[in-house]
Amino acid sequence: MASLQYDPFSNYLRDAINNAELEPFISELKNHFRVLLLKKNDYLVHEGEICLYFCFLESGVLQHSISVLDEEKTTYLALRSTVTSSLSSFLLKKPSRKSIKAIADCRLWVIGHNDFSELRQNNKAFSQFYYNIIEKQICLIDDYRIDLLTLTPEERYTKLLVNEPVLLQQVPLHYLASFLGISSRHMSRIRKNIK
Repeated sequence: MASLQYDPFSNYLRDAINNAELEPFISELKNHFRVLLLKKNDYLVHEGEICLYFCFLESGVLQHSISVLDEEKTTYLALRSTVTSSLSSFLLKKPSRKSIKAIADCRLWVIGHNDFSELRQNNKAFSQFYYNIIEKQICLIDDYRIDLLTLTPEERYTKLLVNEPVLLQQVPLHYLASFLGISSRHMSRIRKNIK
């Protein structure tokens, strides 16, 4: 008797779709994706290039960043078991306003624009999956923006410590500081004071 293998991507699809009637379509959806491996410091997309993929991050960490006055600013950190892309670049086939770089070795499940568009139009399970993850991302982005305006740096760090402890183990300090809108020096002081 064959043992069931843990499959993070299928589980993510199943959870995101959250509809038992669409369960039979999960393996069909997965067949439209392929595995892409990125080594640490490899780029999924450079600022100014067109992003070719929408992806599920099975393992690793991807840093989304922009360049402001020749300084790299982290806008988002994608962790394992999440989806990510430079979405407006991918959807509209226009140059990306940000770079996406692996800050640890990554295993991604990626889909190109043509397959993505076809699934969105013709596959109920994928449409449900896409709708649910976009809705969730909009809520997360909204919360993040409000936190930047209403919470102190210490409160933002504490919230990260409670909600995303994995980030503190996997992501170098300067990326976290940039993501939280805090200088690296201030971040070091905060970490010493909050244990």
